[in-house]
Amino acid sequence: MCDGQKAGGAKIAVLDVGKTNIKLSAMTFDGMLVENLSVRNEVRPGPPWRQHDLEGISDWLFGSLATLCRHHSLEKVVGTGHGSAGVLVNADPADTSALPMIDYEQDLPPAIRDGYAPLSGDFFDRGSSIMLKAAHQARQLYWMQQVDPKRVAQARWYLGLPQYWAWRLSGVPSAETTILSAQSHLWNNVRKAWSPIVARQGWTRLMPPFHPAWETLGPIRQDLARRHGIPEKLSVLTGGHDSSLNLYRYQAAGMRDACVISTGTWIVGMCAATPLDQLDENRGMVLNSDVTGRPVGGVLTMGGREFSHVAGEGQEGNAADAALVSLLIERGTFALPSFGDDDGLFPGSAGRGRFEGPPAETPAERKALAVLYAALLTTECIDALNENGLVALDGTFLRDPLYATLIAALRPNCQTVYNLDSYGTASGAALLGEHDARGTPAPIALSLPAAFAGDREALAAYARRWRELANRHILPKTRPAKGPTDDR
Repeated sequence: MCDGQKAGGAKIAVLDVGKTNIKLSAMTFDGMLVENLSVRNEVRPGPPWRQHDLEGISDWLFGSLATLCRHHSLEKVVGTGHGSAGVLVNADPADTSALPMIDYEQDLPPAIRDGYAPLSGDFFDRGSSIMLKAAHQARQLYWMQQVDPKRVAQARWYLGLPQYWAWRLSGVPSAETTILSAQSHLWNNVRKAWSPIVARQGWTRLMPPFHPAWETLGPIRQDLARRHGIPEKLSVLTGGHDSSLNLYRYQAAGMRDACVISTGTWIVGMCAATPLDQLDENRGMVLNSDVTGRPVGGVLTMGGREFSHVAGEGQEGNAADAALVSLLIERGTFALPSFGDDDGLFPGSAGRGRFEGPPAETPAERKALAVLYAALLTTECIDALNENGLVALDGTFLRDPLYATLIAALRPNCQTVYNLDSYGTASGAALLGEHDARGTPAPIALSLPAAFAGDREALAAYARRWRELANRHILPKTRPAKGPTDDR
């Protein structure tokens, strides 16, 4: 697919590797999209595990990069992606991998799950709880070591997803703080040290040198450039974690301590102002990093799947009706977490999602209830981050205008803004191209939510009751042991 949105000025190509789709975008240095190419990120069944087709992605990437370079005067290329993937490689960047890249939604063998848990360290070593299925780079590498210790012993590097593609393009291996702090379980970003599992499992030799996300690793490999018709002067940057680079877009615009809430399959909240001792791994809270290495509090909940369960089918293109939201509030109709297999912010709630009160009977009522439920989940994320200041919303939930309106009404004494761009991660990655040279805040388009037309006191009372019901059956809350004082 090709989607052109701007007339010219592209200087940097951004590779954004998502779980479902991969995008390669030509961007300006101030983060504006000019042209976009995309392909599905196919998953193969294995053996030895479900795996992504790195060879197929390579062919598409190199050919697509050549195409964009013919269309635009590109100077740099940078990668971004999710944090739940690592690739074990040999010394030659022409090889795809030493072992297949594990799909993080692959179920774990019980022996791997049980063997890994006692090795994983404390909260600050992990940056999260031990999450579902094959999440966490450290656990994936542990699995590889159990299945094929010989290939692991012969391998040269273990690379996060953006750094894998930077290595394929430049031949320079790198480690980077935002990816390693995205629940890899390999890096303790508070102590600025490898987690204990790295030395104990003999992985230190696989860990490459650190480079900042914005650093130029080198030019594109000459053999790649000549084979595919890519300019040999194209510079390759280190790249970083998708959510951290979306946060960077706001930080580059001067919003250093803003709480950013991004929505899609996951509701992802990030806030550098959150005190570390407020992080509770049993409530979906995590420890991330911004591009400078500054610790960033975070929270994760699978809001997109929760939304789909409540909304049902048939209302995908329709906006929620504000009058129906007011009716649901008046009647006391509640959707309560969690409908999926993830606890999110409510420990012990996975698979126990339920409806209380008079049912939402029509598709339009279900859609209205889903938007109300999503707004309540989001507000819970904001509260968990201890954020009483500026909150910026972005992502797919904003397709429904009532979502931002409800969140603003639920936190009436604090400022809420939103951004409708659909390419925030790519925009943040593109801004890395001028990180060192930027002297003024980067541009960003922000809007204020419309005023809530319903009864604000009734909405506040409904929210209090929702929280009481949602917390009724959760497990006791615990917090990680307090770690070393960070330097924020």
